[in-house]
Amino acid sequence: MDDAVTELADRVRALLMAEPGLEEKRMFGTRAFLLDGRILVGARKEGVLLVRVTEEKGATLLTEPGVSVAVMGAKSMGPSWLDVTATAIESDDALMFWVDAARDSAAG
Repeated sequence: MDDAVTELADRVRALLMAEPGLEEKRMFGTRAFLLDGRILVGARKEGVLLVRVTEEKGATLLTEPGVSVAVMGAKSMGPSWLDVTATAIESDDALMFWVDAARDSAAG
């Protein structure tokens, strides 16, 4: 696991550690954070944040800088799975925006 993944996972963990039902697992080459068994976000290579949202919200969020539809292997995951570049989540506020987007979609 590269340093960027470890650093991002540490930042995500710090933001979510008070969340009841939070679980951390390694899945698909990603350090994934699950809430009640559902993936919220994941730390991917090069410090990219994988974010799971509703398709509707994902279509809107794709207009944000540094955001693209996630690709796993050769498969595009569709607008409910987004990759957010490391440069787009440099600040804690920016990272929290994406964690909240995933949490809001999970709650909805």
